[in-house]
Amino acid sequence: MISYEPFYRTLKERGMTEYQLIYKHGFSSYILYRMKHGETITLKTLDTLCFILECGVEDVIVYVPDEG
Repeated sequence: MISYEPFYRTLKERGMTEYQLIYKHGFSSYILYRMKHGETITLKTLDTLCFILECGVEDVIVYVPDEG
């Protein structure tokens, strides 16, 4: 399972809010909704987030093995 937990930590470290992502950078609020609910995003979206936040992929997502 992919977790977006690092994304929220990175946002906080960069002093950025979801509001700024949406209104300053034109990021889709629907994508943020999908991320909050653990749904998938595209690699293009991941690339865009890394560009905006000036970070690596590991600062946005992390793989968490399913328990089972």
